[in-house]
Amino acid sequence: MSRASLDKDPHEVAAMFDGVSAGYDRANSVMTFGFDRRWRTMTSRVLDARRGEKVLDLAAGTGVSTAEYARGGAWCLAADFSLGMLRSGKHRDVPMVAADALHLPFADDSFDAATITFGIRNFVDTRAALEEIARVVKPGGRLVICEVSTPTFPPIRFVYRRFILRVMTLLGRFSSTNPQAYSYLAESMAAWHDQRALARIIADAGWTKVEWLNLTFGVVAIHRATKPSVNSGA
Repeated sequence: MSRASLDKDPHEVAAMFDGVSAGYDRANSVMTFGFDRRWRTMTSRVLDARRGEKVLDLAAGTGVSTAEYARGGAWCLAADFSLGMLRSGKHRDVPMVAADALHLPFADDSFDAATITFGIRNFVDTRAALEEIARVVKPGGRLVICEVSTPTFPPIRFVYRRFILRVMTLLGRFSSTNPQAYSYLAESMAAWHDQRALARIIADAGWTKVEWLNLTFGVVAIHRATKPSVNSGA
């Protein structure tokens, strides 16, 4: 695996996730000290997927987030470009499909909402992916992204970057089936955009009403946006 950057080789990233798929959910819980569950729960509340809606859960991995978001009765589809991750989640009672975020195999205006949970930072072209996601979401539909971010309080930001990321990496390496991959994951977390920069990218991709909610002092942030309605003039 090459070192993390914002110019990622999608084949390398897919291969990396194939390699960590067997123990990915366990390693995530260990390296986040169990906070991953709380973050998914909050993302589910923001998404507010309801019965009768169709929701695309992109970069869904093993489908753990998809199962969470489907609890309200919505039809939620797990999509990921790592076949290994999808196979590791086949025990979950959610529909799954292999898909590339830049070339989604869905018709225009197919979904009421789309969500990405801890996956957007691995896309090779963030803006292009967001534009493609907008294509398959209905006018007036919503986008919810949960991703690592930048702590807003300087002392916490310093401790997070200097110490916590290193501890999380070590925990991930010890609990993972592919320890080397967690060096990439930690680097991608450190290199990722802050809240405002990601909001700008979302808006530039054509989404409106972009806003974000900081979780755990900004270590993680949930961004929410809306696809413009046909009659909105946007």
